[in-house]
Amino acid sequence: MVQPLRAVTPQPPLLLREAHGAIAVLTLNRPAARNSLSEELIGELHAALDDIAGDATARAVVIAANGSVFSAGHDLKQLTAHRTDADRGRAYFAHMMSICSAMMQAVVRLPKPVIAAVQGVATAAGCRLVASCDLAVASEQATFATPGVDIGLFCSTPMVALSRNVPRKQAMEMLLTGEPIGAGRAREIGLINRVVAAGTERDAAIALAQQVARKSAHTIKLGKEAFYRQAEMGLADAYRFASEVMTENMMAADAEEGIGAFIEKRPPTWQDK
Repeated sequence: MVQPLRAVTPQPPLLLREAHGAIAVLTLNRPAARNSLSEELIGELHAALDDIAGDATARAVVIAANGSVFSAGHDLKQLTAHRTDADRGRAYFAHMMSICSAMMQAVVRLPKPVIAAVQGVATAAGCRLVASCDLAVASEQATFATPGVDIGLFCSTPMVALSRNVPRKQAMEMLLTGEPIGAGRAREIGLINRVVAAGTERDAAIALAQQVARKSAHTIKLGKEAFYRQAEMGLADAYRFASEVMTENMMAADAEEGIGAFIEKRPPTWQDK
């Protein structure tokens, strides 16, 4: 007797992408798993960023999430499943840390601004994703934490992004205690830019992205790249590098147009070059 085939229930996409005019909105879509960053979700997010990098119609990016949690960090169940590997998971753990770090760097290196829209909890690698974005808007109900220390796993990779966003002692307090901080405190220490009413964070992030998208895309690309490069330099080298960038920027068509428009008291017409 032939058994009827059991219908396979299609799984919802892990990452949603939509366009709001010139703004690409990427939405983490694992609400049942607290939007934890599984191997598959990391891969999809990285691929989407790479695609947006070459998409001339997208001038800025918003990273948001569905559900009550922005992201709870790495998928610990997926990681733990590899404890039974011959090497107790070492190779897989190294692989996961590598691909997640590469995705976070893709956020930083994207030649377009990336804005996080945080509606709820952002912990561990989820907090790292917020810190990796150029700007962040959060609900007044959002909380942030690097709580790995509570489970015997120091948040060493989240530490990289966190320590580049907030003062050293504030970063160390979050890392050493694992205690969450609210949106107001996150804004005070520089982890996020704006706190808005609950439920409005996505729209507020899109509005902020649209404000930036109205500028010259060429200028934004130059400026974002220069910002992160000079931040790793000593003072003299940073000024030398920034002077070189500004000289090149002055030779760009958009700088000539923008300065001319300012002098002539008219709106500029960008060529994005």
